[in-house]
Amino acid sequence: MPSLFYVMLSLATFSRKGCGCANVLPTVASISYISKDSIPMTVSMYQASAPIFVQFLTSLSTVLDKAAAHAEAKKIDPAVLLNTRLYPDMFPLARQVREATNHAASACGHVAGVDLPTFTNAEASISELKERVAKTIDFIKSLTPAQIDGTEDKEITFKFPSGAERKFTGQALLLNFCLPNFYFHHTTAYDILRNCGVEVGKRDFMGTPVTR
Repeated sequence: MPSLFYVMLSLATFSRKGCGCANVLPTVASISYISKDSIPMTVSMYQASAPIFVQFLTSLSTVLDKAAAHAEAKKIDPAVLLNTRLYPDMFPLARQVREATNHAASACGHVAGVDLPTFTNAEASISELKERVAKTIDFIKSLTPAQIDGTEDKEITFKFPSGAERKFTGQALLLNFCLPNFYFHHTTAYDILRNCGVEVGKRDFMGTPVTR
């Protein structure tokens, strides 16, 4: 083992005085093994964005298919599902799907420096929402690693619908803003449909994981 691993021991002994004697607490040891032949793992901006968004947008489209099938089987007006909220002050299903696509497209488009796709923002059916998701997937798939990689420190000015602006680096926009927002809205859309009785599970939420 010594020839293969570098062993680091960190020993901390705590003591306190009391009644003229020292009470020694148990020794705490932490051991970490680092292979001498190890290669630092790197994750590119492209790997952390495009394939992830495509995976979960594809799963979202599948979940919407199950929502349509549920509405038909239960004789429910699909509009009821589209306008359902988890709580009165939260966005309904249709808006959750729109926001998920917005953040996915925004992350990839801004770091790549290309124009974002345009949407009507008036989708009134499950099929129209699926078309929006498909358009977003096609947009992301049109981008290449060369357009996205190396943009960690790129300065990006993000404009909110309110007109307010905030400056990000490419990495901060992706990891600290767009990805968390994307997962939030994607998860909330899933939760709304699950709460409505649509038979979906974790595998539906995850979709087919990226394997490379």
